[in-house]
Amino acid sequence: MAIEAPISKFKKNNLKIYIAVCIVATVWFGYDGYYNEKFIDKHSPEGVPDTTLIFNQKSPPVFIGAAVLLGVYLFVISRRKVLADENELVINAREKIPYDSIQKIDKTHFSSKGFFIITYKDNSGSEVQRKLSKKTFDNLAPILDHLVEKIS
Repeated sequence: MAIEAPISKFKKNNLKIYIAVCIVATVWFGYDGYYNEKFIDKHSPEGVPDTTLIFNQKSPPVFIGAAVLLGVYLFVISRRKVLADENELVINAREKIPYDSIQKIDKTHFSSKGFFIITYKDNSGSEVQRKLSKKTFDNLAPILDHLVEKIS
């Protein structure tokens, strides 16, 4: 039986909000910089545009680029997850932590701050700490319970 913790809705929703802000800024600054005659006249005395008008004309492509990059990042991270199966903990399908290599689990902050820290030995024998947070992954409580059960 494998327990899965997908990427959190908190993280996805924040990225969607950032994308929306970038799109709104693009429309707002683009309108003021190119179509709002009153704004253009106010910020170009004697026919020379001031820094505000220049910013409003040059920033929309930057905001659109940021929105596209954030959208690509959202698409990439939407497939990330933590998987606790019978033999190991798999984080983002890259990092595999066998249960026998886990030395301790610090869950003192899990109820108050929403994260726990796993200390384990990697393949080279060095001690590594990995922090898993509710802000990054949903459904971490069952994974923590499963880890504690497997370690005990």
